[in-house]
Amino acid sequence: MHFQWYPGHMTKARRMMQENIKLIDLIIELVDARVPLGSRNPDIDELGRNKSRIILLNKADLAEDAANDEWIDFFKKKGYSAVKVNSKRGAGIRSIQTVIQEACREKTERDRKRGILNRPVRAMVVGIPNVGKSTFINTLAGKACTKTGNRPGVTKGKQWIRLNKSVELLDTPGILWPKFEDQEVGLKLAFIGSIKDEILQTEELAAELIKFLNRAYPGVLEEKYSIPSTEDAFDCLRNIAESRHCLVRGNEFDTEKAASILLDDFRDGRLGRITLEKP
Repeated sequence: MHFQWYPGHMTKARRMMQENIKLIDLIIELVDARVPLGSRNPDIDELGRNKSRIILLNKADLAEDAANDEWIDFFKKKGYSAVKVNSKRGAGIRSIQTVIQEACREKTERDRKRGILNRPVRAMVVGIPNVGKSTFINTLAGKACTKTGNRPGVTKGKQWIRLNKSVELLDTPGILWPKFEDQEVGLKLAFIGSIKDEILQTEELAAELIKFLNRAYPGVLEEKYSIPSTEDAFDCLRNIAESRHCLVRGNEFDTEKAASILLDDFRDGRLGRITLEKP
């Protein structure tokens, strides 16, 4: 499979981010804890040059805890502030205000010396589609400020949110980058739902996920679906279809439905805590 998804609104969103970057003190970048490097848009480094940076490992509850800690160390060694969060349940969110103030301490000090007092920190929240930016902002603000959804492309335009008198956030649409140099990255982003499912071949994608799980987490599929062990990914899909009673007319197994069930179970953490890449 070849992975690419860069609709017109992403080009527009990137241009909007370029125009607004001069108003910003800080970039808060959300990455998916299951694939922290692959879910970082390389364009953000160029856009955010000379800006303070915070990296949030979102959906940390879906990834292995030990791997999360390794990634936090990895990003801190690169000079970023880094925090594990679970935006849906609010884990790690309480510390964010302090981390924001800490990351912008030099700017605040410069302002104070110039006689500028109590100017709020302006932070741009960025990340790829479906990484949980809107959920994070709503949880941090303690109210529904932005529209959320469990699919990529929900946020289409920019939106300023005043958190309190000391922090303002700019919510931005999720953007990918025009070309994946490494198709392995595209595959992992398809696994986590950051590429629109409608443009993907569901059974092939599920087969690739089965191959990864058999390699990295042997026994997970057998235990979850009560199926026999097999190295053949499409045999495994048929077994999942049988186990979950996915049938089409003529009592044939509906492997496409089984593929969707497997992908949903993985994305929602029902297969357990799984990390797709280690530092």
